[in-house]
Amino acid sequence: MQKFLNIKGDADTSFEGNQLVAIEGIKTVRAATATATDTVIAYNDGTATTITTAATTDFNIQVEIQAAIKEALQTSWTNPVYDLTLTLTPTNVVNA
Repeated sequence: MQKFLNIKGDADTSFEGNQLVAIEGIKTVRAATATATDTVIAYNDGTATTITTAATTDFNIQVEIQAAIKEALQTSWTNPVYDLTLTLTPTNVVNA
């Protein structure tokens, strides 16, 4: 069964406040630097989800997403959605 992270935050002009992000097919989760504003979830099919927040500290958003993926995959198949509230509120989530 497909699992999803439900990235939660405050609604903004470019972010509704909840965004489902697929876990299946994730290749990497990365931020370009320890203080980057974009954290990218890259998939095996070449697509990516970019989560934009205020500047991170020590890759904290990347680490939180990776931990949430691990936790979500350990839940029952009857729980396909795992809520994730990041320490820094997303200002944008783009799937491309």
